[in-house]
Amino acid sequence: MKIDISGNAQELGQKSGRKAAECIKAAIASKGTANIILATGASQFETLHQLISDKAIDWSKVVMFHLDEYIDLPESSPASFRKYLKERFINKVPALKACYLINGETDPLAECEKLNAIIQKHPIDVALVGIGENGHLAFNDPPADFDITNPYIIVNLDEPCRAQQFNEGWFKTIDDVPKQAISMSIKQIMLSSVIICSVPDKRKAAAVKNCLSGEISNIHPASILQSHSNCICYLDEASASLLPADVIK
Repeated sequence: MKIDISGNAQELGQKSGRKAAECIKAAIASKGTANIILATGASQFETLHQLISDKAIDWSKVVMFHLDEYIDLPESSPASFRKYLKERFINKVPALKACYLINGETDPLAECEKLNAIIQKHPIDVALVGIGENGHLAFNDPPADFDITNPYIIVNLDEPCRAQQFNEGWFKTIDDVPKQAISMSIKQIMLSSVIICSVPDKRKAAAVKNCLSGEISNIHPASILQSHSNCICYLDEASASLLPADVIK
């Protein structure tokens, strides 16, 4: 794992987006296609903006998978991650080779089984992820399951996770935040050839410190990224503010 620190969130997003574009183009050049995972949320705003600005990517050779989605939340909701990805990515690039969004409004077990069969045929080249305020990776809240091998799983969302979604303005009340979601599993994320982790903002500083400078533990789920040989964590000065000097040198 490598750490890259920028002065602000915009610079962070530009760097991470350029790196994602570079890796996607390299995969296409190497094997004729690129399989990617996209995350959502406030941490991805600038990264996705930079990524879609790269006109040299042949999106017709890109297969996209979706990291997580709430269960029983209509796509019409402002908090829907399908809505987010359509508005901020899918509708802004030429047609993809394939796009596999998570449908949280159908039988969740059947949806997991369907997606699991598909993603197992598409080794992931580039995964874009973030780190939650509680240290979660995707919606794998602590204590996360580091051992389950199913690519997509049903998870319960803890109170800090739900509070983050409410405080970011996605929901009108805390009670509106769903208590379950379909999430990509930790093991599936870690199978990605390259992981690009974008984490801006002071409110993520404690999670960044716990996950990137402490012991690897399922109490701090994103700490598992330390063991990935080709993961780059893009931080800004605010999110990196609590990291010890020996980690950021």
